[in-house]
Amino acid sequence: AGPGSYTVGTMSERFDCHYCRDPLQGKKYVQKEGRHCCVKCFEKICANTCIECKKPIGADSKELHFKNRYWHDSCFRCFKCYTSLVNEPFMLRENNKVWCSNCTATEDAPRCKGCFKPIIAGDQNVEYKKMVWHKDCFTCSQCKQVIGSGSFFPKGDDFYCVSCHEHKFAKTCAKCKNPITSGGLTYQEQPWHSECFICSNCKKQLGGKRFTAVEDQFYCVECYKECVAKKCAGCKNPITAGFGRGTSVVNYEDESWHDYCFKCTKCARGLANKRFVCHNGKIYCAECPKRL
Repeated sequence: AGPGSYTVGTMSERFDCHYCRDPLQGKKYVQKEGRHCCVKCFEKICANTCIECKKPIGADSKELHFKNRYWHDSCFRCFKCYTSLVNEPFMLRENNKVWCSNCTATEDAPRCKGCFKPIIAGDQNVEYKKMVWHKDCFTCSQCKQVIGSGSFFPKGDDFYCVSCHEHKFAKTCAKCKNPITSGGLTYQEQPWHSECFICSNCKKQLGGKRFTAVEDQFYCVECYKECVAKKCAGCKNPITAGFGRGTSVVNYEDESWHDYCFKCTKCARGLANKRFVCHNGKIYCAECPKRL
């Protein structure tokens, strides 16, 4: 901003107004570009027009100019907050409006996704995928409590705190019925906490280990052999179908055998899925009893 390119004074010599030819001696006049004119002609013909109020800037007014634009000093105010910008930093924005530095910073600041107000320097905020919130505006879509800088789960356009997400979306453990927030495993299409999927006898976790299920109870290999499995009438060891060598069981009159242990007492021929004879509590193939 600065003075205009003219001089105002009182004429002491005999000069006439360049435009209306009225004598200027003893009167206030304006000299501009080497021409002398009366105040009335100056304001009508020569004065610059204020870009804000659109009125001429008279000889008695203080004029400010910037990049070929002119203002009355009283019109040189922030477009947003109306603070006078005389001797203050400013910015010329769209539509030739001047803004103070504070309003410029506020206008250019990102807008909070929650309250839609600007987030200015120094405000605590939360950013997520090119969106930004004031810290206190970032709240759970379910309970409306402030999430702030805490953990959260996005679901579409909604955000949930850990507690609400667990109750609304997390899978429920088949045993304890509580939400599974991380990890866990699935058995027969049912979710379990790892710490809930355990051996019914020794209580060790079974995730990633061999186990067997008996009437809705789970057993590790060792406990199944010791506590649940039937003992083979032949080798006297546990019959653990699916574990180790044998996969089939032979049952006869309340006794059980590994399929490879079910054999003729005399000739040791395997009798699984074959005709056999029971004599004096012992098992024989169809031929050996004839030789006894």
